[in-house]
Amino acid sequence: MTVAVLQLAAPLQAWGGDSRFNHRKTLDHPTKSGVIGMIAAALGRSREEPIDDLAALRFGTRVDQPGTVLTDFQTEIDWEMVRRGSSINKASRPLTHREYLSDAVFLAAFEGPQNTITEITDALRSPVYPPFLGRRSCPPGRKVCLGVDERPLDQLLNEHPWLASETYRASLDEPVRLHYYRDALPGEMFDELIRDTPKSFRDNARTHDMRGVVHGFTQPFSVTGKTTSGHDPMLLLRGEA
Repeated sequence: MTVAVLQLAAPLQAWGGDSRFNHRKTLDHPTKSGVIGMIAAALGRSREEPIDDLAALRFGTRVDQPGTVLTDFQTEIDWEMVRRGSSINKASRPLTHREYLSDAVFLAAFEGPQNTITEITDALRSPVYPPFLGRRSCPPGRKVCLGVDERPLDQLLNEHPWLASETYRASLDEPVRLHYYRDALPGEMFDELIRDTPKSFRDNARTHDMRGVVHGFTQPFSVTGKTTSGHDPMLLLRGEA
């Protein structure tokens, strides 16, 4: 088996979550469904095409930089209704609250047959449709495809170099163990059961299967540590100047 190694980093990203009515939440890590959707778009697949080959891959993700939750309050008005004489109140759509992860960085990986993994990495390097991290308003801020790796998925999640920014590392004082999530192996005990393995992305007919997820923590990664040397224009804003 071969592993496709991905980097999911952007000013904003959003991944599924408990969304009810006009409150659209995000989880604190990428979903298998969301990342497969990005890959299917890169491959140029329509919503009507099968995704069984992608859903069958083992998935894992690691929280390299957790970011912060940002809530966007959104309004919408149908100006065509206003043009036809309707009042602003009648033309107003329901208010929405949408959560995003700000300045988060994740390692994501898919393990499977070499030909499928190669097809995925080639597509991410030259995508048919632009990639986005959970929502179309969230383009990636860094290179998505980091290549392929021959280590098992579990080992890769534990050993791959830390992807957090230097600024984030410098804000930490002690070595950190990064939280990761991966698909459970057949017969393996899992920590949670979630419904985010996509069966179909068809409009008005999206369906998902359950999957067992194992939680884990990496070996400790050393941190840069806080420093006062050099120029840091943010010192004043942090009250440290």
